[in-house]
Amino acid sequence: MTKRAIAVFAALFMSVCTLAHAQAPAGATGQCKDGTYSTAKAKSGACSGHKGVQTWYATASAAPAPAPTATPSAAPTPPPAPTSATASRPSATSSPSTTPSQPAAGGGPGQVWVNTSTKVYHCSGDRYYGKTKKGAYMSESDAIAKGARPDAGKPCPK
Repeated sequence: MTKRAIAVFAALFMSVCTLAHAQAPAGATGQCKDGTYSTAKAKSGACSGHKGVQTWYATASAAPAPAPTATPSAAPTPPPAPTSATASRPSATSSPSTTPSQPAAGGGPGQVWVNTSTKVYHCSGDRYYGKTKKGAYMSESDAIAKGARPDAGKPCPK
């Protein structure tokens, strides 16, 4: 009886472990060696800080699924017209947040760009001037007064 109970317990334990290991969270592209899951698009660096990649679910050659083709008799549907709720909202380009490729509008002589996330300010001509995700233009003295520090410890040239 004891051997049978041990065998049943071992079988149940193995099946639970197998099921838990086989089911990754939705959207996971890999599992790290420490047991966490990654949703990174590329395997390189996906589990940085997690002891590396243990299992990679996504394939390097996997292309996005092709869009369904419309039948010749079906006319394409135009995009929906903006409603008053969406029309009254400011667009992403009008906010001080920008993409790294385009500097934010504003700035100029005597102004620095303060990255509000890191509290680091960048001088005009710096590669990050107006280009961090969150930030604002202000004078260098205002930036220092608000607790920001110069990038690389170098204040702006006068």
